[in-house]
Amino acid sequence: MSTTVSSTSSPTPESEGPARPARLIQNEATTEIPVHLLFRDGPDPVSVPLGPAVVARRQGTGEQPRTRPAPEPDPELAERPARVLPGVVGVLAGAAGAAGCLATSWWAGLLPPDLVAALGLPGAPGAGLGPLRWAAYAGSGALGLFGFGGLARGRTGRAWVLGLFGRYRGTVRRTGLLWVNPLLSRRRVDVRLRHWRSEPMPAADGAGMAVRVVVLVVWRVRDTARATLGIEDHEGYLRECVEAALARVPVEVPGTAAGPVVSAAETLTRLVTADAAAVGIEVFSVRPVRVEYAPEVAAAMHRRRIAALDARHRASVLTSVVDSVEDTVTRLTVRGLVELDDYERKALVKDLTVAFCAGRAEPGG
Repeated sequence: MSTTVSSTSSPTPESEGPARPARLIQNEATTEIPVHLLFRDGPDPVSVPLGPAVVARRQGTGEQPRTRPAPEPDPELAERPARVLPGVVGVLAGAAGAAGCLATSWWAGLLPPDLVAALGLPGAPGAGLGPLRWAAYAGSGALGLFGFGGLARGRTGRAWVLGLFGRYRGTVRRTGLLWVNPLLSRRRVDVRLRHWRSEPMPAADGAGMAVRVVVLVVWRVRDTARATLGIEDHEGYLRECVEAALARVPVEVPGTAAGPVVSAAETLTRLVTADAAAVGIEVFSVRPVRVEYAPEVAAAMHRRRIAALDARHRASVLTSVVDSVEDTVTRLTVRGLVELDDYERKALVKDLTVAFCAGRAEPGG
């Protein structure tokens, strides 16, 4: 009896329905990348356009965050000296303008006769105010306003940032009487060495416990153009830099560190200096002057510290008692004052230990 075996043909890909779309890797920070392109075994590299660089950690991928470098300072905002003149030039120009106005008034016959006689001037023509006299008045008045209006006094430790229609025109660090173009806007900047004592700022110690830190920052404005024009508020920016550095550097409470602790002041100074240099601020030191636990953990940390001190005290007392008992028993047996067997030795050690511990526990013991 012959058996006929019918072969069943395997279904073709066309019989399975429409082809499935290629698997893609996609999130809001990257473009779509086909999976098969990532594992392609070809000699030619595959060029895939990517989206903007990812700075923060991508959730669920385990990718480490990549920090961008600090922004480069704008070369157009580098401080440069402004063009000013000595103050005597402004005084002479103002005096010349005032003299011109006086002469024009005499020319127009507007001065009182008594004043003309007192000044020793000849009689004025008295032709009245005409176009030429109005022009002389305008020119003399403008000269006087520019001369006296541009006078300024430069002080030690102060600087002026000058601008014209929103454009930086230079910085004045000179002292004494100066003449500055009255059309220029002036912005005074303190360039002296300054110190700032902060309010309690949040931070953490090496164990991650919340602490409050008061820091003392010694700084000064090195580049006035970047400090005033490159940022809205350079003092507020410095405060933010200090807070950011405290969030990255552990600060230990004095007397609680178990081992050698690296000075937090050096690390804080280095971080704040690097962040503040882009806006023209020079930082000399950032030092914690007061460190204490945050109110929410202060009570618990105080109890823990007391318990640790009590444990160390007990260990020290026990070590001292054991050494005293050992020394006493050794002297008694070496000198032959007593002969003890094992039972008597144990009893003597027990009695001496109790006696010494009781004596140490008494006040003043």
